[in-house]
Amino acid sequence: MANVKLAVIFYSMGGTNVQLAKWAEEGAREAGAEVKVLKVQELAPESVVQGNEVWRRTTEETKDIPVVTSGDIEWANAIIFSVPTRFGNVPSQMKQFLDTQGGLWASGKTVNKVVSAMTSAQNPHGGQEATILALYTSMMHWGAIIVPPGYTDPVLFGAGGNPYGTSVTVGEDGKMKDPNQVEAAVKHQARRTVTVAEWVNKGNQ
Repeated sequence: MANVKLAVIFYSMGGTNVQLAKWAEEGAREAGAEVKVLKVQELAPESVVQGNEVWRRTTEETKDIPVVTSGDIEWANAIIFSVPTRFGNVPSQMKQFLDTQGGLWASGKTVNKVVSAMTSAQNPHGGQEATILALYTSMMHWGAIIVPPGYTDPVLFGAGGNPYGTSVTVGEDGKMKDPNQVEAAVKHQARRTVTVAEWVNKGNQ
């Protein structure tokens, strides 16, 4: 088995994408990958974060998770991104991180990274697929190898299943629909990402 180094990079305000990232970590480890779970830097003012109970709680719960750096991108040969949708697009926190990777891109260090993405919104048509596509557009510029789940497993026909990448509907109560099915979809996506990364690694050896 080729050694796959996977970075699971998330942004989360309400906790959903933290959970998706942790499930991806579990699925990838089961597939034999070395995994780092990392968060992007928060850009919102501290006063705004502290003024929102859910946001504040998520920040506290993730305080020990390292903030992702360019070094982590260079280390990884596979990446799974997990972000909520913001008006059908990638949150500014994640976009800012991607926009600061020009040095790696210019030196060719983003080429052939194997990438996949997951997202969430409060309704089934809240921009999930547009958000994943927006992130994948950046990955095309990176020269990355995009690995969507497609319909490669029956689990993808249940909650969370999406050929673009796992997408979750979260109610106003902050709970996702059918979490067991979502977990299965995430873990399948993670295993698939690791498998393709193994193929790419072997081809480069």
